[in-house]
Amino acid sequence: MEGSGDASRAGADWRLALWTLCSVLLPVLITAWCSFQRSRRQLLIRDIFRKSKHDWHYTDLFGSPSYCCVCARHILRGAFCSCCGLRVCEPCLKKADRRFLCKEIMMRGTAGAPSSMPHHWIRGNVPLCSCCMVCKQQCGTQPKLCDYRCVWCQYTVHDECMVDCLRTEDCTFGEFKDLIIPPYYLSAINQMRKEKRTNYEKVVPYCSKHWMPVMVLANTRSGNNMGEIFLGEFKMLLNPVQVFDLSKIAPAKALQLCTWLPCNAVRVLVCGGDGTVGWVLDAIDEMKIKGQERYIPQVAVLPLGTGNDLSNTLGWGAGYAGEVPVEQILRNVMEADGIKLDRWKVQVTNKGYYNLRKPKVFTMNNYFSVGPDALMALNFHAHREKTPSLFSSRIINKAVYFFYGTKDCLVQECKDLNKKVELELDGERIELPNLEGIIVLNIGYWGGGCRLWEGMGDEPYPLARHDDGLLEVVGVHGSFHCAQIQVKLANPVRLGQAHTVRLILKSSKMPMQVDGEPWAQGPCTVTITHKTHALMLYHSGEQTDDDDASSLSE
Repeated sequence: MEGSGDASRAGADWRLALWTLCSVLLPVLITAWCSFQRSRRQLLIRDIFRKSKHDWHYTDLFGSPSYCCVCARHILRGAFCSCCGLRVCEPCLKKADRRFLCKEIMMRGTAGAPSSMPHHWIRGNVPLCSCCMVCKQQCGTQPKLCDYRCVWCQYTVHDECMVDCLRTEDCTFGEFKDLIIPPYYLSAINQMRKEKRTNYEKVVPYCSKHWMPVMVLANTRSGNNMGEIFLGEFKMLLNPVQVFDLSKIAPAKALQLCTWLPCNAVRVLVCGGDGTVGWVLDAIDEMKIKGQERYIPQVAVLPLGTGNDLSNTLGWGAGYAGEVPVEQILRNVMEADGIKLDRWKVQVTNKGYYNLRKPKVFTMNNYFSVGPDALMALNFHAHREKTPSLFSSRIINKAVYFFYGTKDCLVQECKDLNKKVELELDGERIELPNLEGIIVLNIGYWGGGCRLWEGMGDEPYPLARHDDGLLEVVGVHGSFHCAQIQVKLANPVRLGQAHTVRLILKSSKMPMQVDGEPWAQGPCTVTITHKTHALMLYHSGEQTDDDDASSLSE
């Protein structure tokens, strides 16, 4: 009896061990199988995305009620095309990719030179605020896949209002027809280039007086990382060939599209910070060197950076966070006025080394400085290079600047600057009071929205302009003095205005910056001279503090 009891207990122990093993292994195997299937599915999706002519993106949650364009079921997640607006569930992705055409960048296989094209209708997922172009009633109100939208003119039509004539009717390109580059235009120009003909003025809409095609150059890494969102929204409203991601293509290459377009008519919208704007303006200067001066575009700014002083000066605001619809941004670009912006050459020649080292040369649009604000920028950039993932928010960026400014108030690393430098304005030596920083301004705004030259505005000084060939030179007593100026509790030390500025750093190493790009500099001579003009766009409807004075200066 004892032997049989021991055997039964042993059998029970084995069964318990087996069930325990199964209870542990089964979830592990299921998890591994699910992970394998998920990775396999993701590989298939990426393969479809890579080979497709659509600009597919995957989302875990659509921002509005959405329906699959193939099976018509309500979907919470899936793929969408940022160019034509198609939305599909994951199982229908391959079928949708084969069945539906995306926006055509250029018309192919057409005989002659067409001057029009039919609507390109997509069914379902129309904007909730849209109205039918036939009956003028609201579209997209039913909870199902219904109604049509043209991917070019953005007109919408009810299912019951869609008739055969609308399917073949010529598309007008809607509200933004003067900004869109039609596919048939690019097709015609491409054919003429092959035949080595240059009489583009005969091609529609080249001959239209009101046509001002716009190009969008977005830096997806600027400020709040909103550039990626704008790329899709602009591709939806314009021809995708007009929208460029500067993280994938350099501005110099993107701007070659201007040579396909009318002279002196192209407008460029730069989505990014002041550094991105400078990058684009440098590429435009390269066009001048190549002899393409007649194709130079005018530049507007959508401020996505941290400081955005240049965009603020030009009336585009101190920062954009999605509060204005993309459609309104395009309207602002259409209505903006052309102005000029001075650009300056900053040459830094190191002392010693028997002048064997080549001088460093920068191009300045905003300002040059030596002292506490350059030190803050230098510390900020060093911190951002170590941990770039932390600096994805404009608020965090400004908080870090504030931290380093507060630190410098206590440490005062740049004190006695007046004993270390000599300053000449148009060849005349300037006697410097006790200072910690010198700032040379080309534009009205500085330090993220402060009108530095005007200060508190209680003293009659000539207004700062960005197109008069003059630089404004001011001094500051330290980081605390900079903070006082920003809240209008103090004035800067105004040192004068000049066409040429020369600064000699006699000893020690000091922080310097040009347009927010800082470095530590040893003894040297800094010479600032006028370089060229840039053609910019000024938006008078976006004004901030003290912009009455700014508008007078325009």
